[in-house]
Amino acid sequence: MNLGYYPGCALHGSSNDYEQSLRACLGALGVTLSEIDDWICCGATSAHSLNHKLAIALPARNLALAHRQGLAEMFAPCPMCSMQLLRAGQAMASDTRLRQEISTIVEADVDGGTSVLNLIQVFQRIGLDKLKAAVKTPLKDLKPACYYGCLLVRPPTVVNFDDAEQPQSMEAIVGAVGAKPVEWSYKTECCGAGMTMAKTETVLELSGRILGNAVAHGANCLVVACPMCHVNLDMKQRETGEFLHTKFDLPVYYLSDMVGMALGLGAAELGIDRHFVVGGKN
Repeated sequence: MNLGYYPGCALHGSSNDYEQSLRACLGALGVTLSEIDDWICCGATSAHSLNHKLAIALPARNLALAHRQGLAEMFAPCPMCSMQLLRAGQAMASDTRLRQEISTIVEADVDGGTSVLNLIQVFQRIGLDKLKAAVKTPLKDLKPACYYGCLLVRPPTVVNFDDAEQPQSMEAIVGAVGAKPVEWSYKTECCGAGMTMAKTETVLELSGRILGNAVAHGANCLVVACPMCHVNLDMKQRETGEFLHTKFDLPVYYLSDMVGMALGLGAAELGIDRHFVVGGKN
């Protein structure tokens, strides 16, 4: 399988351990990632608050580049990025005049010829049966709380993926590689997202609720598919515990980490050894 690949800013910066994990895991499953040439920031959390057309033009340029490079599908592992790409595509598909204007702004024809996939959809495309067959080390001792966060399944009219309130697609994947996902209450609650620096106490309180609920329901790890969620729940975990006068000791894995471990890949290959909470120690 060959996919266009839009890493977004985080995976080439603060969350490059996520990219390391993706390339190792997907490479072991025969997936080739062709990075979009000359991609730019999708606008993420800021553009829409400054200029509506800018918020559409930034992701639209990346869609146009993918189409120009002959890529029918583009994998965007960050849920914020994939949502922005999908939102821009839908906005232009429903408004011919807007599409023409945005095409002029980005100096490329944006015709909506490239579809956007998130990480769960990539694993679904590979197939649960193929994942099961590739398992070398079943994750029978892991009881993950699958955390989708705000944007992986929302807004449902844009992402059109899984159930926005009770998603189960991530549980199916970790179950296929031998883990035993727990039922819990905070799988789609917000962790504070990109407010880590601007409103630190809000992030610590929200992240603490998520970590506490996962532990209360018997989880011995968290699994995520979002770089922002990983920062708040892994890197900020000790600070969260201090803020709430408790102690958390919960490893936070990317979904690709979980699958990669089951495929027999090591912590250093996947970048797990670079996490702040490793093997239950932070």
